[in-house]
Amino acid sequence: MKKTSLTLAIMALAAAAGGAAHAQSNVQVYGLLDVGVETANNKSATGGSQTSVISGGMNTSRWGLRGTEDLGGGLKAIFSLEGGILMDTGAQDGVLFKRQANVGLEGAFGRVIIGRSFSTVYDTVIAYDPMGFAPYYSWATSGPATGPSKYGFTTAYDNLIKYSGSTGDFKFGANYAAGEQTTGAQDSAKYGFTGAYKLGGANLMATWERNNGNTVPATGARDKNTVWHLGVNYETGPVKLWGVIRDYKLVAGKALTADVDATTTWAGIAYKADAVTTLTGAIYHVNVKNVAAGKDADPTMYVARYRYALSKRTDVHVSAAYVKSKNGQLTGLSRDDAGFGTSQHGLVVGMQHRF
Repeated sequence: MKKTSLTLAIMALAAAAGGAAHAQSNVQVYGLLDVGVETANNKSATGGSQTSVISGGMNTSRWGLRGTEDLGGGLKAIFSLEGGILMDTGAQDGVLFKRQANVGLEGAFGRVIIGRSFSTVYDTVIAYDPMGFAPYYSWATSGPATGPSKYGFTTAYDNLIKYSGSTGDFKFGANYAAGEQTTGAQDSAKYGFTGAYKLGGANLMATWERNNGNTVPATGARDKNTVWHLGVNYETGPVKLWGVIRDYKLVAGKALTADVDATTTWAGIAYKADAVTTLTGAIYHVNVKNVAAGKDADPTMYVARYRYALSKRTDVHVSAAYVKSKNGQLTGLSRDDAGFGTSQHGLVVGMQHRF
């Protein structure tokens, strides 16, 4: 009788221990704070220069919570909540968790998440931008906000279902963002597919995405925005090289509305001089198409950056950039601010801390 009771007690403890092991969870608070000072010319219609305290010189400032729970059998539950911070004012950048708000599962099959998240295209292309999608200065997500379009891609979606996986040296991903419309299954729907392959010191990637608008009753058609990328990066010793081409096309659903078309290319080089110093240079060019002769801006931006690591978590950085357009068209360095001249130069000095 005593042996039976002891056996039952041991079995109960073993079951409890096993359950506790399966329920092990980990939650992490993290963030990236990047603040600096920018000075640039042609910040107004009269050509005036401006010096400003900025948020996100090298990376967008953010904070978040992420975690996992071990469900057993190699399966994990995962979640992510991430919001943006405007370091110059302390304000919230958009809605509370504008950057990410999702849950999902991860296992041998890969990873599936549902909610708001970065697109599979963003997840892939970010590794092929020498400036790392820096708010100051990179056109890898989009070009200058001075024409009818930024000729870029959407970095994050609401209502997203995203899958990522890998086999050997090949990584792949797909996402679908539901349009949640009653007028048609494809209205406002978004699709994306990516693949990346490691070949020695080189990495190759290709992406494709389609964003649908809503059906226009007068024409029975909808806007269709298609973007694809082809890219490569190569690392040898202290040197890393990048080269990417992006094609952007928006087919208009409205009658008598011109399509928007442009090809963006960029290339870059980084040199790690020592354990704490990295020098980076990049060139971005937008070839504007489907506009009247002599109206294509075709801007080109040149960027140089010095980065010095004070520690594993803290860096100081200095970036300088110059942009020039053609045919007397307005352009600017920023992806968000209108341009007021046919050229612009800017300088950013900043500091970044990660926690």
